[in-house]
Amino acid sequence: MARFIIRRLLVAIPVLFGLSVILFLFLRLLPGGGPAEAILGQHATPQLVAQISATEGFDKPLYEQYLTYIGRLLHGDMGSSFIDGRQVADTFLIRFPGTLELTMGAMIFAIGLGIPLGRLAARHPNSWIDAVVTVISLFGISIPVFVLGYTLAFVFGVQLHWLPTFGQLDPRLDVDPVTHFAIIDALLAGHWYVIDAVSHLILPSIALGSIPLAVFTRITRASVIDVSNEDYVRTARAKGLTDRRVNDRHIMRNAWLPLTTVIGLETGALLAGAVLTETVFTWNGVGSWVVTSIQNHDFIVVQSLVLIFAVIFMTVNLIVDVGYAFLNPRIRYS
Repeated sequence: MARFIIRRLLVAIPVLFGLSVILFLFLRLLPGGGPAEAILGQHATPQLVAQISATEGFDKPLYEQYLTYIGRLLHGDMGSSFIDGRQVADTFLIRFPGTLELTMGAMIFAIGLGIPLGRLAARHPNSWIDAVVTVISLFGISIPVFVLGYTLAFVFGVQLHWLPTFGQLDPRLDVDPVTHFAIIDALLAGHWYVIDAVSHLILPSIALGSIPLAVFTRITRASVIDVSNEDYVRTARAKGLTDRRVNDRHIMRNAWLPLTTVIGLETGALLAGAVLTETVFTWNGVGSWVVTSIQNHDFIVVQSLVLIFAVIFMTVNLIVDVGYAFLNPRIRYS
């Protein structure tokens, strides 16, 4: 197992190297005459262009710029924003907890509802129950996230006044951002603030989790039906084992393997920033930060965030691969 992990980490090095080259060239090949002009946009003047070029080293040869860029990355320096001057790493540590909290809420909703629906459909294939579950999954994967988000906000926020439609906490509450996880900060503040934090999380979690919900439902259904037809399952039933024992020990344990892969991929994708959901619900995460940075031509931030997202995605996939061996003892990495 240790050898497998080391090998995967070594494979990640050329991938990250290639991505760093692409991101480096992305900023230098932006239209507008040069990276400084592209960043400044309509505010570009000869004086500002010269100042930024000298500060960021855009006036040096490309190879020297790239070596400087790699050197900064290796020292943990991902650059700073041209808008507020803050380090990208510092702002990321403030915003990422919000995205992580939203991702966890969406995955709890998707897994908690999608897997039971998939198992229900698999137990009644080609029945009206299977048809209803199929319609639900198709609805979840077909409707755009921003459409579902605005619909949920209008119905449950504007019309019914049941749930808040923006932000992570009521701004009138006196909650200090200690961890930047709204629920944890609310718990630290005491009282009933945690109820407000959870209520703010419900609608964006449903909107963000709608597509993973549909995917998990379909994958669970297909995987359970496929495993149920295996010889060892028929043998277990012939030996007189109860349905619950067969389902838990023989069917679901093997059906989890393809499902784990999909869960890992969806989690990695959501951790890279739920751009639409965070924008619709004014969520203070990295997704909305990406949108704001693109609008403000803050391409240094965009460049650094893409690299961070790649590292997150590769890390999640490594965790999924390692988890395979624990879910199925027949799998061994050598």
